[in-house]
Amino acid sequence: MEVIKLNHPLVSHKLTILRDKNTGTKEFREIISELSTIICYEAMKDIKLEDVEIETPICKTKGKKLNEDNFAFIPILRAGTGMLDGLIKVMPNAKIGHIGMYRNEETLKPIPYYFKTPSNLDKREVIVLDPMLATGGSGIDAINKLKEHGAKKIKFLCIIAAPEGIKKMQEAHPDVQIYCADIDEKLNEHGYIVPGLGDAGDRIFGTK
Repeated sequence: MEVIKLNHPLVSHKLTILRDKNTGTKEFREIISELSTIICYEAMKDIKLEDVEIETPICKTKGKKLNEDNFAFIPILRAGTGMLDGLIKVMPNAKIGHIGMYRNEETLKPIPYYFKTPSNLDKREVIVLDPMLATGGSGIDAINKLKEHGAKKIKFLCIIAAPEGIKKMQEAHPDVQIYCADIDEKLNEHGYIVPGLGDAGDRIFGTK
């Protein structure tokens, strides 16, 4: 599947503030949430709606609604939780799970430590959240685990992606659609996205 990259002046504006090393924790966290909301709207373009009948203050009419129980948001800890609020604003009744991973700084490979998701993943559209698609390791491992637990329809939402991570994700999971605000130049020797925005988790939680 092709990567869906947002193309909008407001997204470019927000990304520039996000990348700036002088942007403080509060503003960084708010912009992550705002961009996540925008990406969520794009990712939900193809969802199916149900026909319903309602009554306006004027008369009865027909409309369309979605069943929020059919969706599960799964942030990859810890940085992925920074995106969660932005999606909950759009779909507050979606189910939420968590996948915990941290990166071995020597091998750059993800180490899993927590997995808790809603039941019946096979009946839900699963949205995986991680601000950075860098090497692709965490995203690939998380999706492997979700598929083992029955998930069939999965989308991956991130703020920034590196070409290397996109390539690996598409090779491992060609059925998973990737949505991002921007695609950057490359990874550096430490596995960080260039130009990127630094460590998203540290900047969201103010730990550095």
